[in-house]
Amino acid sequence: MGGRLVVLALNQVALPQGLHAPFVTTGALVIFGGSQIMHASGFLAVYLAGIIIGNRPTRAHNSVVTFLDAATWLAQIVMFVLLGLLVSPSRLVSSVLPAVAISLVLMLVARPLAVFMCLAPFRFNWREKIFIAWTGLRGAVAIFLASIPMLVGLSKAYLYFDVAFVVVIISLLLQGWTLAPAARKLHVALPRTERGPRRVELDLPGQLEQQLVGYSVRPKSLYFRRGLIPSWSKPTLVIRNENILTPTEADPIAPGDYIYLLAPPEKAESLDRFFVDMQPGSAPDPHLLGDFMVSGEHTLAELAEIYGVKVGEDESKLTLADYFDVHLDRAPKEGAELALDTIVLVARSISGGRVNVVGLRLPEEDETPAPLTRRQALRRKLADLWTSVAGV
Repeated sequence: MGGRLVVLALNQVALPQGLHAPFVTTGALVIFGGSQIMHASGFLAVYLAGIIIGNRPTRAHNSVVTFLDAATWLAQIVMFVLLGLLVSPSRLVSSVLPAVAISLVLMLVARPLAVFMCLAPFRFNWREKIFIAWTGLRGAVAIFLASIPMLVGLSKAYLYFDVAFVVVIISLLLQGWTLAPAARKLHVALPRTERGPRRVELDLPGQLEQQLVGYSVRPKSLYFRRGLIPSWSKPTLVIRNENILTPTEADPIAPGDYIYLLAPPEKAESLDRFFVDMQPGSAPDPHLLGDFMVSGEHTLAELAEIYGVKVGEDESKLTLADYFDVHLDRAPKEGAELALDTIVLVARSISGGRVNVVGLRLPEEDETPAPLTRRQALRRKLADLWTSVAGV
């Protein structure tokens, strides 16, 4: 209820520019206090309210998020400083050796054992499990929890704090600095991807269902080279040489122009792919990357129905992305291949460590007409599937 009231107030009350973020912060404090008065969990209430506010269209959404991010960083800095004031170097001397021993046992025995047991029901390979186990215990939360016995005055409570402090410091220095080499050594490191274009969002009074997003037109972008733009977006203005033009006045659009488009908030990020640089213009070899492309969310059963390939019953419900996760012993990369009966699956695009677009390499056709006819029939059958997946 509190989150909905905050959303309603943000959208209905005409607050001066810059007061939206403090209003949301005040609303969070009021929700926390009201929950505590009613003997409920204030932290849980604020968390649920934040989920509601973050998933509803609100005015000045980006400015609120920016403000809260800055406030979060400031709170973390203050918390680290305050926790550091509780540390006594002279007191640490007497407990540092047992704390180091506990730290080593946690890093090398307890945490790996717990990770392997917890992840046993899930499809993680041994490389991923080792990497998760090596991520370690880091951050101020553990130190803060260890300071609670000191705050309530328990006997020898400083031992808990000192041990937790040493464990976190060792984990930060040893595990934190070795995460990147460990990821490369275990072949779970993901390749660096080029950042998408920077999106500029403006808060328009009275306009909650659309966002104004700006992009710089790149010479190799899909929009410039092919003139493609989704039907749900609408170009509104173009900035060229510091002059504001309408799309009609600016036609034809030139590289270096800055174009603004209106788009629904939930689809605005999808515009990014139309304004990033395309891959080099030379056509890729279909036998290298696959004859067709399909979404990684299609199941093996759907693929078997189209191509007539044999798929085991235990794997028929797996998606293509799951199939790569199960059968590859390392993080998938573009170009990774897996055989599926008579066809070969090729990873075409990776997102979030998973294959989201798969190329299908069909078996080589014979010189007789029959296989050619079958291949053409397969192409026609796949056309509908590809249209549903890749249609703009």
